[in-house]
Amino acid sequence: MKMASSTKLFSFTLIFLGIIALSNAQSLSLKYYSKTCPKVEYIVKKETNKIMAVAPTLAAPLLRMHFHDCFVRGCDGSVLLNSTTNNQAEKDGFPNLSLRGYGSIDRVKTAVEKECPGVVSCADILALVARDATVALHGPFWPVPLGRRDGRVSRANETLTNLPPPFFNITQLKANFASKNLTTKDLVVLSGSHTIGTSHCSSFTNRLYNFTGRGDSDPSLDPNYAARLRSRCPPADQTTLVEMDPGSFKTFDEDYYTLVAKRRGLFTSDSALLADSETREYVLRQARTKGSTFLEDFAESMVKMGKIGVLTGSQGEVRRRCAFVN
Repeated sequence: MKMASSTKLFSFTLIFLGIIALSNAQSLSLKYYSKTCPKVEYIVKKETNKIMAVAPTLAAPLLRMHFHDCFVRGCDGSVLLNSTTNNQAEKDGFPNLSLRGYGSIDRVKTAVEKECPGVVSCADILALVARDATVALHGPFWPVPLGRRDGRVSRANETLTNLPPPFFNITQLKANFASKNLTTKDLVVLSGSHTIGTSHCSSFTNRLYNFTGRGDSDPSLDPNYAARLRSRCPPADQTTLVEMDPGSFKTFDEDYYTLVAKRRGLFTSDSALLADSETREYVLRQARTKGSTFLEDFAESMVKMGKIGVLTGSQGEVRRRCAFVN
């Protein structure tokens, strides 16, 4: 009897939390700063374009930073907080050690603070920068509803339980995305962000050497591509960077799906998209039609992702400096 009561209470709590999350997401607005900081999008775009003009390879890390922010505690800017004496923050969690671009967010925040002090959250700035950096590499534009508040909590250990690692299989990936109220379609669409950026060899060398204990490579990886990767990445290499979309890693396009269809996805999680009927159909269709719907789909999924677990209203705070709580 007690167990049934506990189960009901747990179910009710989950439903209640889900209603709060939905309500918070719905209170985001495209006109949120129309009176308090009407130039915010112009300022963010201007500063982001300046950064991209000098360092276009930061686009992928900035987009990834937004993803990593949203998947841990929701899109609350907690990935930007520094560790303290008593707490190891998300940015020092293992999956985030390779993130770059914190200085760019600080630069944009400083420009926004100059115009509208204490008004625009770091979470909103990160969401806008991720969009504008993607556009700078010929990716799609998407509307960014605003009004996120900044979280005050950031824990490194939560990165391990919330961020999907590159070795996840399709079942694990689908479960991970479902836990964030994202669909299987969102999973295969957002995976397309691997069309830009680079990765350290250590994220995929397990596929290249002794994969099944017989000195072989991952059979789901094209053998010619595996041989090429082995020539770049010795077994213990921790520093070499490899293009995720060779020859096109600075342009946001549909080429990722062509590579995955040819079994040349860099990560296990890329190859995993061929192991499910829905994700495989999407990969093959985008490869066949040269990304006929990819950019539109990506924009739609990014809007959804940007609403995960947001804090709004009087929740959280608006940080004055993104790396520190007020």
